[in-house]
Order: sequence, then structure tokens, then C-alpha cells
Amino acid sequence: MWFEADNMVLTTAQAACVALPAAGVPRLLQRFRGGWWALVLPLCIVVVIVAINEIPNTADVLTWVALLLVPPGCALALGWAMRGARWWLASLAIPLLALAWADQDGSRPGQIATLVLIMGSCVTLGRLLAGAAPLILLELGLIAMAISDAILVFGNTLQAPNAVLVAAEPGAGLPQLQSAGFHFASMGYGDFFAAAVLGGILAAQRRPQLVPALAMVAVSLAWDQLFLVVDTLPATVPPAIVLVGVEAWAWVDRRRAG
Repeated sequence: MWFEADNMVLTTAQAACVALPAAGVPRLLQRFRGGWWALVLPLCIVVVIVAINEIPNTADVLTWVALLLVPPGCALALGWAMRGARWWLASLAIPLLALAWADQDGSRPGQIATLVLIMGSCVTLGRLLAGAAPLILLELGLIAMAISDAILVFGNTLQAPNAVLVAAEPGAGLPQLQSAGFHFASMGYGDFFAAAVLGGILAAQRRPQLVPALAMVAVSLAWDQLFLVVDTLPATVPPAIVLVGVEAWAWVDRRRAG
């Protein structure tokens, strides 16, 4: 059986992104609702990989985008987007960024700060997307994201550009916020994003989120057994599997009730 404690930390953090999003968007943003938002999910992987393959400097741009947007996204999660949010908690994003910036030698405190910043920003995105796109289209988008990610990974197309992205630095000693690492384990921003979108969908549907989050851990542990035969796995697949499981369970319940 394959098991790595460092990877389990990231798996648990990814599962937490399912449990944390709350529901609803500000009324001001409701005018921007549209089905095309669901395209963000599959395109965020495909476009990034193609762009880095064609123009490697794209990775440098993306690491700056992450640096500029992830901390405010985390602040929004702490102050609004996640369950239990309080406006005054938003200020915690500042010391988290300071710790991630000051502690970049691979030690646990800096890695955890980076992880929390990424999780928070993904929770905010998950809530916003669930309020901006029709949920059925968002569900299809999440499944399409997992399928495209799997095709790229198992086709050995994603690994090289992903390595370029992970290695990209904004310079001037600034922190890298485009991926999360914990000792020898690593997970891309998109993996947490996929889980947070699943959480946003469940929150918008007023469905339980804790059980699917626990299911995410179980599915991820089973999925990780493929590490016995491959070196890289698409971590967007477990959220898609849990989504399919949730919908299948709901269909069975409706059949029983009918």
C-alpha cells in the first residue's frame, strides 16, 4: 500500500477546501452571472500548459499573478467566503503572507502559511464561481477539468510545463504562491481550486459538505495507490469522482422517494 505522510497533509488540505466554502455572492456581482464561467475550469489547465509550452516566460507572469491575487483571495475567504468567516479575520492574511515570505527555506511554518493562503484564495473562487455559473454547467466543467488534466498527465504532456511553473519565481525574494509543497509532496493550485469548486457547488445546493470532504480523503487515498506504478497523478480527479458519487447518491434517494 502506498502512503506518504507529507502527501496526506496536502490531501487533507485539499479535502478541507470542499468543506469550507459558504454560499452566495454580493448582489452587485449577480449581474455578471453566465454559463461561460464554467469554462474557467477546464481552460485553466489546458490554456496554462499550452501557453507555457509555447512561451515559457508565461510561468513568470503567472507566478506574479498568484503573488498579487492569492493573499487578497485568502483575506476574502477569512472575512467572507468560508464558513465561520468574520470580517476581522481577513487581517490574518497579512501575517500569513509575511511568514510565507520570510520562511522560504522549505521549513514547515512557511509551507503551511503558503498552503493556507492558497486554500483561502481557492475557497473564495469556489464560492464566487458557484454563484456566477449555472450549477449543472459548473459540474460538467469540473468533470471536464479532471478529464483534461488526466489526459495531459497520463500523456506526459503536463509534467514539463508544470515543472517550469512550479520553479518560476517572482524575484526580489518574494514568495511563490502558485503551488503548495510540504516536504517532499507537492500539489498545484488547480488541484485545490477543483476541490473548492466542488465545495462551492455543494454549498450553493445546500447539501452537506463534511461527508463529501471525508469522502475526498478516502477517494484520494485510493487514487494515490497509482503512485505504485506512476510518478505523477492528476489530483483534480478525486473531486470529480466525489461529485459523481454525490450526484449518484442523490439520484438513488430520489428514486427511493418516488
